[in-house]
This record gives sequence, structure tokens and C-alpha cells, in this order.
Amino acid sequence: MLMIETSKLVAWLDQTLEPEKFTDYCPNGLQIQGKDQISHIVTGVTASLALIEKARELNADAILVHHGYFWRNENPTLQGQRLKRIRALLESDINLIAYHLPLDAHPIFGNNAQLAKQLGLNPLRDAQGAPVTCGPGSLVWLGHPEVTEQSVRELAGRIQTQLARHPVVVGNFEAKAGLVAWCTGGAQSMQEAAIAAGAQTYVTGEISEPNAHIARETGTTFISAGHHATERYGVRALGEEIARQLDVKVTFVDLDNPA
Repeated sequence: MLMIETSKLVAWLDQTLEPEKFTDYCPNGLQIQGKDQISHIVTGVTASLALIEKARELNADAILVHHGYFWRNENPTLQGQRLKRIRALLESDINLIAYHLPLDAHPIFGNNAQLAKQLGLNPLRDAQGAPVTCGPGSLVWLGHPEVTEQSVRELAGRIQTQLARHPVVVGNFEAKAGLVAWCTGGAQSMQEAAIAAGAQTYVTGEISEPNAHIARETGTTFISAGHHATERYGVRALGEEIARQLDVKVTFVDLDNPA
């Protein structure tokens, strides 16, 4: 395994994920600068204090996550838990690199692409081979289960097996899953866009109060499979590609989160 300059790693990530194409809720790329040279990267879903402490334990030089810091409309002051996290990074000279929507949307390493693999979903493709999408920012993917005529019950069982989460399902378990739409994380507000695109089943990470009513009133199925659980696979896949392409040591750390 080799070392790589921090600037070159970030340049490779920017070229791969193309963050300039997205209007996001946070800055994408290098959020907190650390060492100039990186020999070990820890990847994870969220830059929690527990992940930082694990990276310190593993002598990592960088942390690559989906959920980083500096979110729009949050208090910008450094106090309390936020200060603890950033102080731990600065004291250890660890780089924090984060990609939010670009990691959701990437056609190969993205959360939606990787969740499709976990759940056995075949994305619809356009004439150029790109995934067919809908919803705000074209973040919702559309496709069909690999298993012909798969029922909602069978899809829910696949979710429970693959994601180790008991999903919340609103709908007829014996109905066919049909055309499935999915968007990882907190995309429950995109349910109606998925239905408008013809989806009979919508899978996302979280559920809010209106989602059950919408599913029942439209005769569709809504499945909440966990925010963390649906988003652990993109950053893991991206880290594996970094190790292959750049020959840098990468360790994926999955810190369980019931949300």
C-alpha cells in the first residue's frame, strides 16, 4: 500500500463524484484539513465522535463519510458535542472528507446503486445506460425486483435479511412489489414524486406521519428501511474503489445506528 497526497485524493474524489452538479445542504469534499499525506483512510456513514475515536485507534490519516459537518441552517458556533468532534480531528491531524448528495446519486458507487444490489433491484436504464430517476434533484431511482412477481412480503424479507433491519411497511404484504422506487436516507418527502412516476412501492430510510396516509389513499406501498441501514453501502463501495485505484489502505467501520 502507498501514501497519497491529500490534495490528490480529494481531486480524484471530486472527479469521480462530480459535486459541482449538485445543490447540496453542506460542503462536499475536504471539510477539515489534516495531514498532507494519507496512508490509511477510515470510511463510515457519519463523522460521529465514535468514528473519529476509531480512526485514531487505527492510526488513520483521513476519514471519508457520507454525513459530515457544516450543514445549512445549523448553528455555526463550535460548542458542546460539535466542538468535541472537531477538536478530536484537529488534535490528531486527521482529514475529514465528506460527500452527501454526490454519493447518493453516483451510478456505480452511490447509495442508491449499492442499495439496489443489496435488495436485488434492477434499475431502469435510459438509452445511454444511465439510471431512470424522478423526484427533486433526480435522486429517486426506479426499477423492478430481480425476482419475477416478487411480493411486498418477499421484498420486506429481503430488506430484513440484507440490511439487518425490520422494515416499517405500510401496504398490502401480498400485493406485488411491481415498479419499485427507492432513495436512501431521509427521502420520505419524495414519496409522491415516486408515485407520480408510476411506482407501486417506495423504499427509503425514514417514515414521517403523512407517509402512511399517502400510501393507503393511493393504494401503494411505503417501506422505511432505516436511514443508516440504507446508506452504509455507498461509502463502503467508494472506499473499496479507492483501495483498488489508488493503492491506499482503506478500512470501513460500521457503527450501528437504529435510525
